[in-house]
Parts: sequence; C-alpha cells; structure tokens
Amino acid sequence: MAVLIDDPIWPAHGRLWGHLVSDTSLDELHAFARDAGIPERGFDHDHYDYPEERRDGLIAQGAKPVTGKELVARLTAAGLRVSQRQKRGL
Repeated sequence: MAVLIDDPIWPAHGRLWGHLVSDTSLDELHAFARDAGIPERGFDHDHYDYPEERRDGLIAQGAKPVTGKELVARLTAAGLRVSQRQKRGL
C-alpha cells in the first residue's frame, strides 16, 4: 500500500507536471490528494497531476518517489491503470 510519485517531466501551462498514483486503491489516492490540498480537477482517470513545486511537500507527506516506468507497472499490477484508449472511450 503506497502512494507513488514520479518526476515532473511533462510540460503544460508554463510548468512541469508529474503523476501521483496509488498501488492499492483510488480511495487511498483520493484521500491522500484531499489531505494534500490537490483539487479534484487534477484527477485524470487513474492519477492526479501535480506541479513540480509541490513534489517535495508530497514526498514529505508520504508519497514514495519512483520512476515513471515503475509507477505505470505498479498501477497496472494493481488493476488501476486506465489506458489512453479507454480514456477516449474506444
């Protein structure tokens, strides 16, 4: 049971963004995000996007840093991964 965080490498809106996921449940992820003050609009089917400047605080709150590859692997192993195809409803 862990909330995982990857490096913020995705540019959008003039800043870099990373992903925050749970390898257990969406309930765990939503609770962590709520406690961290991450708005619900940051949720994208299976993860929250977070801005680069929030990384250290999220780790201090308990998010475990992992590579992007490990984040996807653990999300998939937990059965929580939503593919881009699924997000588009195909």
